[in-house]
Amino acid sequence: MFLQDPESYKTSPASPGHYLEAYREATKRAKNILCITLSSKISTGYDVACAAKEQAKSELPEALIKVMDSQNVIAAEGFIALAAAKVAMQGKNLAEVEKAAEEVRDKATFLVLLDTIQHVYRTGRIPKVASQIGSMLNVKPILTSSSGLVRFQGMVRNREKGIKHMLEILKDRIGQSPVHVAVMHAYALDEAERLMERISSEFNCAELFITEFSPVMGYATGTGTLGFAFYKD
Repeated sequence: MFLQDPESYKTSPASPGHYLEAYREATKRAKNILCITLSSKISTGYDVACAAKEQAKSELPEALIKVMDSQNVIAAEGFIALAAAKVAMQGKNLAEVEKAAEEVRDKATFLVLLDTIQHVYRTGRIPKVASQIGSMLNVKPILTSSSGLVRFQGMVRNREKGIKHMLEILKDRIGQSPVHVAVMHAYALDEAERLMERISSEFNCAELFITEFSPVMGYATGTGTLGFAFYKD
């Protein structure tokens, strides 16, 4: 059966009930909870998590719950969560865990090369006509994050130039400083592995790994999307 891609699609955050259940499960292991959400400028998840926190006050009075707006998405947000988890594993208190997450939040970003621009309008973040023009011109957009939003970094004519441009940006921002990198892809594992090898050979990586886009992100950006999240150590 052939299914045509819909003209648009919408996503919704988890309900307050889902967050509340997550808080219940977390309190079985710890009394202090740091919930890190998607950027509040992209998703209402932060507001929903805060609403669930208020509900939890009566049900979980002994729990101390903090909700943090990551101001980011995808693996850049993941780096923030990992930083918090590493400090928590060292037995630090909630304030120290929160501080570690904030420090990485201030530095983490990403660069992502889309194989085509035609899918992005379905997210509601660019006009359909811009997508159609971009497709006709056969340009490939590079996206990044800034001030809690996903923004266009630039346009390139082919994937080779796009990857080269992203690596040039990484070099300009990082230099020879230690850098944490997460290579991301949507059904482009072979290319992701080659990109990881280039980054490993050209940069001083304190951390380097590959991760797949979530189904929602893969659908929004299209098969073949490739990029990386990073922050300077």
